[in-house]
Amino acid sequence: MNLKDQHVFVTGGADGIGRAVVQDAADAGAKVSFCDLNAEKGKAYESELKSAGHRAFFIQGNVGSVEQMQGVHAAITKEFGEVNGLVNNAGRNAYYDPVEMTEAEWDDFMNVDFKSIWVTAKLCLPAMRKAKKGAIVNISSIHARMSYPNYFPYAAAKSGILGLTRNLALDEGKHGIRVNAVLPGFTLTPMVEDYFVKNPEKRSEALAVQPMGRMAQPIEIAKVITFLLSDDASFVNGADWIIDGGLSGRFA
Repeated sequence: MNLKDQHVFVTGGADGIGRAVVQDAADAGAKVSFCDLNAEKGKAYESELKSAGHRAFFIQGNVGSVEQMQGVHAAITKEFGEVNGLVNNAGRNAYYDPVEMTEAEWDDFMNVDFKSIWVTAKLCLPAMRKAKKGAIVNISSIHARMSYPNYFPYAAAKSGILGLTRNLALDEGKHGIRVNAVLPGFTLTPMVEDYFVKNPEKRSEALAVQPMGRMAQPIEIAKVITFLLSDDASFVNGADWIIDGGLSGRFA
């Protein structure tokens, strides 16, 4: 894929799928900016990318804060110009009881996993509209199609991302802007590894139902995202791309 001289912005880009997207977009020739809560890891990754000859810029930021994201957007556009490709990757897991979960906990979670998708799009869309071109990829999950007990309200947020993606695709298509979602299955990211640490019995259960006998590596998800950002996907809009090795095709 060719992203030469495009400015790609990735949220949650210091680790997991986001980190792989940053690397793959940079390898495709893009100027890549990324934010993350982990400043130490983000700065180290920025240095690593620059040492390899890539154009990279990291800034610490919490996607759950509108004010912080306004500052992030100002900094990345000052560094690399307007954003051509946006990847909404940042998110976290949720393990709440629906009765015991507080309103503050709900708001904090939804601000990160759902509202942030709209906030970053709101910041990047004006320049994309002016340019009559742009691509947004929102990271959802196969939890948008199926889920687990004791995982509330993760599936609600991930399902919401699909509806938001469709609305943006319909509203922004006339401006030459494409908006798509990807739905990864089990991917060996730090967040998934953390889940397995907390629920050790789930690792063998997850492997047992994988049609391909393994879980995905982050770069395998990133390759699809890079494609969706590129002109090779010029007529792909409003689509939900499931990347789960066939897991969601199983009968329960």
